[in-house]
Amino acid sequence: MTKTWLVILAISAAAAAVVCSQITLFVVPPIGAAPEGRTVVIGRLNSTRFVDSADAMCERIQGGVTLLCRAMVLGTVFEKSTILMRLPYSQWLYEISTDGKTYER
Repeated sequence: MTKTWLVILAISAAAAAVVCSQITLFVVPPIGAAPEGRTVVIGRLNSTRFVDSADAMCERIQGGVTLLCRAMVLGTVFEKSTILMRLPYSQWLYEISTDGKTYER
């Protein structure tokens, strides 16, 4: 019985690794265009991480967050990706994407 559970655990871990490498949980915080915020599951892009946001990408790209950078990242990500699922906004996921930092909306 133990051997069966180890096989199931190994298969589950491999499946989780494949899924994590193929999707991104992209968090859009509440801003003017989307006052309630949103979390979307998208196909992974070269520049995205498993949990990501426009603010986190701006921080990585230019060392800070501006409205222009945020708008450009959002436009590019949604133009180049496929939205697989729309979910409610998650402050917890947003803070994971930004390493605990928050930015003015």
